[in-house]
Amino acid sequence: MHLDAALHYDRLTEVPDLARAAEAMGFDGIWTHETRHDPFLPLALAAEHTRRIHLGTGVAIAFARSPTVIAYTAWDLAAMAPGRIFLGLGTQVKAHIERRFGMTWDPPVPKLRETVEAIRAVWACWQNGERLNYRGRFFKLTLMSPFFNPGPIPDPRIPILLAGVNPPLARLAGEVGDGFFVHPFHTPRYLREVLIPAIEAGARKAGRRPEEILRVGSVFVITGRDEAEMQQARELVRAQVAFYGSTPSYRRVWALHGWEAIGEQLSALAARGRWEEMPAQVPDEVLEAFALTAPPEGVWERLKATYEGLLDRVILYQPFRLQDRALWERILSGRR
Repeated sequence: MHLDAALHYDRLTEVPDLARAAEAMGFDGIWTHETRHDPFLPLALAAEHTRRIHLGTGVAIAFARSPTVIAYTAWDLAAMAPGRIFLGLGTQVKAHIERRFGMTWDPPVPKLRETVEAIRAVWACWQNGERLNYRGRFFKLTLMSPFFNPGPIPDPRIPILLAGVNPPLARLAGEVGDGFFVHPFHTPRYLREVLIPAIEAGARKAGRRPEEILRVGSVFVITGRDEAEMQQARELVRAQVAFYGSTPSYRRVWALHGWEAIGEQLSALAARGRWEEMPAQVPDEVLEAFALTAPPEGVWERLKATYEGLLDRVILYQPFRLQDRALWERILSGRR
C-alpha cells in the first residue's frame, strides 16, 4: 500500500518546494484537488522539480471541460513525467456544474463513460495515428488535423481514475476506468460493503479482473504533536465531515450506519447557511467511523490495519504544508 500526500498551497510559486519536500521525505505520490485552484498547473511544476514521485489529480472536474481539453493537458503532463501521471476525474454535483462552472448538467454516469471513451479516442489518434471518429450521445469528436496533433509520447500510459461516493460511479470505474478514487467522505465499512463490491461487479461485467482496478482513497486522520494539536485536528475533521455530509446525494453513507437523521439535519442547516452549527451535529462516535486517530508515529500502522486490502494507495486528507514538516517527518518515520 502506497502513502501519498495532498498538496496544499496558496500560490503556485510554493509548489516546487512542496513537491521536492514530499519526494525527499518519502511520500510515494502527491495529489491536487480542484477547489480554489486549477488542479493541473501545480502538477506541471511538480513534474519539473521531481524525478520519482507519482503525480495525480484528486480530482479534476470532468464536466467543467471538454474531453479534448482534458486529453491535451494530461498528454503534456505525461510527456513531462513519463509513467508518473494519474488522471483522476470526478463529476461534481449539479449545483456546482450549473452555477459555479456555467455548464450543462447531464446524467453523470453515461456522460462520464463517454468522457473516458472520448479521451482515449483522442489519445489513440495522437499515439497510433488512428482516425478520430468518436460519436456518442454527449460528445462527437471527428476533427484532428496534423496542425493540432501533438503526436506520440514515449510512455502513453495515463491511468484514468473515476471518483465517486455512490455505487453507480464505482461500477463505472470497474467497467471502463483504470481505477476508482474513493471520496474522503466514506467509512471503511462503506468501502468494504458498498463500493468495492460495486467496482468488482463493474469489472466482471466488462470481462475484466477486479484486481486490475486500482483503488485510491483520501482518508481523514486525526493526529498532532501534542494534545492541543490533536484536539484542533479533531475539530477540523469534524467540520469537514459535517460539510461533506450535508450533500444530499451522499446520504447512502449515512444510511448504511443508520445515521440518516444526521445527514438530513446537516442538509437543512446548509440550506439555511448555518455552517457554524453543522459540526456539532457530528458526535464523537460518528467522527470515529470516518477518521483514524493516532499519534504521528502510529499513523502508518493504523492506516495499514484499516485499509490494507481495501486501498492500493492512501492519501492523507490533511494538507501537506512545509510549516508542518516536523509533524510529517514523525508520521513518515512510522514506515521505516
